[in-house]
Amino acid sequence: MKFCKKYQEYMQGQEKKLPGVGFKKLKKILKKCRKDYQSQKALHASHGHGVRTCPDHCPVCDGTFFPSLLNEMSAIVGCFNQRAQKLLELHLASGFRKYLFWFKGKLQGSHTALVQEGKDLVTYALINAIAIRKILKKYDKIHYSKQGQLFKSQVQSMHKEILQSPWLCELMAFHINLRETKVKSRKAPALFDGCSLTFKDGKPSLTCELFDSIKIDIDLTCSICLDTVFDPVSLTCGHIFCYTCACSAASVSIVDGLKAANPKEKCPLCREGAVYEGAVHLEELNILLGRSCPEYWEQRLQTERAERVKQIKEHWESQSRAFLGI
Repeated sequence: MKFCKKYQEYMQGQEKKLPGVGFKKLKKILKKCRKDYQSQKALHASHGHGVRTCPDHCPVCDGTFFPSLLNEMSAIVGCFNQRAQKLLELHLASGFRKYLFWFKGKLQGSHTALVQEGKDLVTYALINAIAIRKILKKYDKIHYSKQGQLFKSQVQSMHKEILQSPWLCELMAFHINLRETKVKSRKAPALFDGCSLTFKDGKPSLTCELFDSIKIDIDLTCSICLDTVFDPVSLTCGHIFCYTCACSAASVSIVDGLKAANPKEKCPLCREGAVYEGAVHLEELNILLGRSCPEYWEQRLQTERAERVKQIKEHWESQSRAFLGI
């Protein structure tokens, strides 16, 4: 079965209508472009001119194809982030907060239903990532260009790439944390077999595959301290660091937090600015790593606790001096 048909069957099989890639519409745009190119090719041949390849910047596609795809990608990542954030908020809620969710009617369904919804959301993210990749490859094939890949890079800088979402990493960790629960699959065929936490040379990574078409491999080594991420946070650019390391890179104290970071401060890896204020604390990933590396976690916990106490003490001393005018 071709991917386009498989994708359409998957999207139509969803209980709720979700944003997706308009494969038929985008392929029609590319088909029109190909027809225009073939007619130009025949015209040039009849006049004895050399065959001209389809230009890198095609007015037919650039005016409709890329804007349409960008709108669809924005809708997909927006829907995914909103639903994933809500699901994890319900799962991590405890005590009085959980009672409030129940009272408001948000906490519906069983533990099993939450696990299934998390699995469905990961599948939704991965299958749309494949759809976007395939339609951009088709664009480049028709145009003999690399504009599709260039567009993908531009979208990543705009944070519209679904694989860049911190909530995808959180959902993968969520799924691993609760995968011992056996969930009966729905009527739709199973596309997603699950995620795993793997260790290579002592370095952890999150991996996930979808019917052999796409594989995600998220490195969980902090590029600042070069150790397994502890109390991890994901910056808006998608890179993951230890919370204390991220605070250090942003030139802020643990007490002030990442929201106090100057917008000019850049990600240590990609050098993109204004990435700290919207950072996401990866709580499910923190739970997963704590369970998987207990000895390291305990050792790191003691070190981090001492560092936090030190920074808090320095903060209040500076506040006291400022208040007394010393």
